[in-house]
Amino acid sequence: MANQDNLLSNYDYAIPEELIAQKPVDNRQDSRLFVIDRKTQKFYHKKFFDVVEYFSPGDCLIINNTKVVPSRLFGKKHSGGKVEILFLDPCKKNEEYKVLIKPCIGIGEKVYFEDGYECEIISKINLGESVVKFNKSKVLDLLKIYGVLPLPPYINRKGELGQQLSDFDKQRYQTIYADISGAIAAPTAGFHFTESILTALNKKSVNIAKLTLHVGWGTFKPINASELNNHNMLPEKFVIDKINADIINSSITDNKRIIAVGTTSTRAIETIAYHQTDLSKNGKDFIKEQSGETSIFIYPGYKFKIINTLITNLHLPKSTPLMLASAFSSREIMLKAYKEAMKEKYRFFSYGDSMLIL
Repeated sequence: MANQDNLLSNYDYAIPEELIAQKPVDNRQDSRLFVIDRKTQKFYHKKFFDVVEYFSPGDCLIINNTKVVPSRLFGKKHSGGKVEILFLDPCKKNEEYKVLIKPCIGIGEKVYFEDGYECEIISKINLGESVVKFNKSKVLDLLKIYGVLPLPPYINRKGELGQQLSDFDKQRYQTIYADISGAIAAPTAGFHFTESILTALNKKSVNIAKLTLHVGWGTFKPINASELNNHNMLPEKFVIDKINADIINSSITDNKRIIAVGTTSTRAIETIAYHQTDLSKNGKDFIKEQSGETSIFIYPGYKFKIINTLITNLHLPKSTPLMLASAFSSREIMLKAYKEAMKEKYRFFSYGDSMLIL
């Protein structure tokens, strides 16, 4: 009999379209907070600013300070037809980039952009990716001027609406602590934090550790395999320095709570712990500074090494973030929680409400 947690079809659910958030709440900390107690399997309904009451002195909050690059660029073919390019690694320094192109264009064809920039398709890769070469350097500067934030397709920004909300999205489709450019999607669990919440946590002597994981295509690329163990995540770059690793280790030593903000922070910190098993002491896992790439795919059956509390959002059906949240609680608890969240009219996905799993 098949392992039910390994079947993609068991992470599907139907969601009413009106519950898919098109804009965030006016004040970040006023989003709702769905609290799950894993031990009692009880649910509680709060506002996000109530999250502070769940922290104790010495606990450690891990945040991902990646910054989303406006990495969607529109150009034209020689014939004048419109072309859309999504840069998968927008902060590279040379003239060659991996991209997704719509509509499909053949090798040797060119796309023309503003300020004399043009690129030629020089090769095709599996997974629908292409490699293009630009005629000029400083492509990141071009993106900063003409690029558009790559919002998820379920957020409607078609036609004039996209232009009207462009400045709004550039502000709100980032965390307030976004600092290191490189992501093509936001670590959305961090959207709900405000300066007042961070100040309240500091006053409560909560430690805050920063790491960087540049969210890439792999996080939201659809899973095609019917069984999860046959799915391979695409690599994403991460880094944590010694100062922040020591902050986390201090809380681990003191038996304090380690709270990850989002599935991206979780994947990075669990990857780091996985590669540093020599640092285990007295039944505890510790970490040290590290940089590299992670392709870790966390789904039910995974044993977490570092985190014991998770702040996350309400995720898409059949998505890898939903599977990670299910690994942290259980698939049954998660789907039961989502059913109640829909009943209580929570707002789902990137611009939606938040969840705290204790």
